[in-house]
Amino acid sequence: MDEGYGGPLGLEGKYAAMLVCWILGNGCLFSWNSMLTIEDYYVHLFPNYHPSRVLTLIYQPFALGTLAVLAYNEAKINTRRRNIFGYSLFFISTLIVLVLDLATFGKEGLGTFIGICVISGAFGVADAHVQGGMVGDLSFMLPELLQSFLAGLAASGALTSSLRLITKAAFDNSQDGLRKGATSEGSRTVASDLVAGGVYKQEGPETKNKHDPQHVERLNNKELLLQNIDYAIDLFMIYAVTLSIFPGFLSEDTGSHSLGSWYALVLIAMYNMWDLIGRYIPLFKCLRLESRKGLTLVILLRLLLVPAFYFTAKYGDQGWMIVLTSFLGLSNGHLTVCVLTSAPKGYKGPEQNTLGNLLVMFVLGGIFAGVTLDWLWLIGKGW
Repeated sequence: MDEGYGGPLGLEGKYAAMLVCWILGNGCLFSWNSMLTIEDYYVHLFPNYHPSRVLTLIYQPFALGTLAVLAYNEAKINTRRRNIFGYSLFFISTLIVLVLDLATFGKEGLGTFIGICVISGAFGVADAHVQGGMVGDLSFMLPELLQSFLAGLAASGALTSSLRLITKAAFDNSQDGLRKGATSEGSRTVASDLVAGGVYKQEGPETKNKHDPQHVERLNNKELLLQNIDYAIDLFMIYAVTLSIFPGFLSEDTGSHSLGSWYALVLIAMYNMWDLIGRYIPLFKCLRLESRKGLTLVILLRLLLVPAFYFTAKYGDQGWMIVLTSFLGLSNGHLTVCVLTSAPKGYKGPEQNTLGNLLVMFVLGGIFAGVTLDWLWLIGKGW
């Protein structure tokens, strides 16, 4: 791939670049999504610790805090080294998850749970390095490359959910089936992280020298943020709503239904699949939202999903919950791509890179707010 993806690309080269970006996006969140999809295993091991909520709550401060530091110092950081570090940390952390499970023989205990929590924090640090760095790099390149990376992020969730359903079916009736399924998922994740890291080292962009910010006059972070504050708030709102429902509420608060132990896994799989589909809809220009006011209005209307989930969980059956969860994923994916690909272009390279980091920081801020608000569903239910 040519330097920074920025040179003239033929049609074949463009599709090759899009595939690379998709693989890198998939590798960015494959580890974390694998941890989310085996939360039925963690709920079984640690029923009193609310792992579906706690692990996400731990992950986000590490991701948000790390990205804030990286965004502030973006002009001094080599983006390529930053991304390589992030992908390497994903690989090492996932490997430790497997080692920890093998060392403890899949036994419950506070020490084991603390170990899982530490790894969750490491995933957050890795995410901040990779997601912020890649979105920053791709922000001043072809919109299709950014869309492919974002689709890859969602594909990681869809793939891990699908594979989790397969392993659950394979091991459901066997002794220690939950652990076998979780271990199998972890092994695939290690392989995926290794592939993504290798692809980035081979094909990742070299943009730092080409757009050396120390030799270019540029807007500072505050000026960039003020010019794009509506996009930043839009992203915050999208993820605050989504993470106030997914995965904690879907895993623990939707009641008992005929699907039994499959129910939460099916809901998470439907969310991930429709999130992926939603990220491809903007490829059709007629379906792409580009109006700044229009985006904000639709995102505000999405707040209605919170009472919709409350009443569906209380009065609706599992079919309605599956439909509503699918819409949650579809709208999340569609609006994410619309905002990030519509954010103003025309800035200088370093400014686009910084803006990409700032927008991802608001994504993570929204996720952190959402996972915090998710605990409100437990009011009146006891802990």
